[in-house]
Amino acid sequence: MKEIKVDVAVIGSGTAGMVAYRKAKENAEDVVLIEGGDYGTTCARVGCMPSKLLISAAEAAHAIEEAPGFGISPKGETIIDGVKVMERVRSERDRFVGFVLDTVDAIPSENKITGYARFVDDQTLQVDDHTKIEAASIVIATGSSPAILPMFEPAGDRLIVNDDVFYWQDLPESVVIFGAGIIGLEIGQALHRLGVRTKILSKFGLVGPLNHPEIIEYADKTFQDEFYIDTDADTLDVKKVGDQVVITYKNLDGDEVSENFDYLLAATGRTPNVKNLGLENTSLELDKRGIPIFDRYTLQCGSSSIFITGDANNDVPLLHEAADEGRIAGENAGTFPEVHAGQRTSPITVVFTDPQIALVGSSYNQLKETPNKCFVTGKVSFENQGRSRVMLKNKGMLYIYAEYGSGIFLGAEMFGPRAEHIAHLLAWAHQKRMCIPEMLQMPFYHPVIEEGVRTALRDANEKLHIGPGLDETSIECGPGI
Repeated sequence: MKEIKVDVAVIGSGTAGMVAYRKAKENAEDVVLIEGGDYGTTCARVGCMPSKLLISAAEAAHAIEEAPGFGISPKGETIIDGVKVMERVRSERDRFVGFVLDTVDAIPSENKITGYARFVDDQTLQVDDHTKIEAASIVIATGSSPAILPMFEPAGDRLIVNDDVFYWQDLPESVVIFGAGIIGLEIGQALHRLGVRTKILSKFGLVGPLNHPEIIEYADKTFQDEFYIDTDADTLDVKKVGDQVVITYKNLDGDEVSENFDYLLAATGRTPNVKNLGLENTSLELDKRGIPIFDRYTLQCGSSSIFITGDANNDVPLLHEAADEGRIAGENAGTFPEVHAGQRTSPITVVFTDPQIALVGSSYNQLKETPNKCFVTGKVSFENQGRSRVMLKNKGMLYIYAEYGSGIFLGAEMFGPRAEHIAHLLAWAHQKRMCIPEMLQMPFYHPVIEEGVRTALRDANEKLHIGPGLDETSIECGPGI
């Protein structure tokens, strides 16, 4: 057993781990990066990038289908070559992974340790059966894995997760997806547009990360108009028959049906990779999920020299958040016992469906649960918004939340065209703590989708000026008022 002493040990080489390693190196001399699996981030290998490659192919196919609406008739039959679609997905995915591997290769070999790390105590790690590491500080950046519910196990080898999709050599004929979260919606709509018979079955009436019941209902109806989705599905049986999976469920009409699919894709969330870290050997206090309790501004676990970052802490499992957290955790690990709170940027979430989904700042549910907080909602529909109609993308709505009294912009929720771009404008305004009148003073070009934002801002501004005897039902408050 090899024994070494270091200033900082980083467990995991994903986005958070790589950033943490670099920041720790700026403040400490001896830093090691421990990796038990393949190098290359979740985003590059099986997440953000390959999913957007699949979505882009689906958008290209859908654009041909939509062309007659502009008076354009494509010549001949549209042929979707599944082999070529997946070939491009894999090729470009491997290119993105290659960039990450180049960064890993640049790390000196003596600073990289291969194997799975477990805690012996707060400052000691054992990597497989070959290396014991005594570290002044440790960063946990072990990422997450798809969650598999026991009800899916009868599907056998017909059960897949989103990671598996991006290794396909060809598109299948049919897929049933369980879960209407971000992954389920993105992959489900993309596969449908690429000619795969696709059904999405989910529970609890959820549509992605959407909060407001009016937007959820609108989005659910919009998706249902394009492909089969049941957000309150009653699944009766899952079994494998031959080389297919048979799902028995009650359809939207309440009838019991059985249907064969090539694959069952489980998109029912992800689980932090902390179970096998030996955390029971540390002094850390764990929550009910087994995750160390930590400060989200320092990423420090209690008063220890252990920090947890990225998907492993299950706070905000998004790439840009993982990078921010890696920076904070790596810097604090490198300077420990000196620890500083790092800046957390305004929350922003984007779902690359069509229409897209975006959330910024505080959500509707969060505001409704905030004690002594009153807010108004500015609304706009994109069905008659000029630029949206020009592009035949006139589906969706935007709700903007503002604090009643101060007029401060609190957050927004959108299901509509180009939401990924609108979300950034609104996130910047939220981070600057702008108020609604200030936002209305910003320039709005014509004709652009952003003019819809102005409409929602104007609606919110009118409601902020409600006086005695006017429509006070426009004001919503959290508990305590």
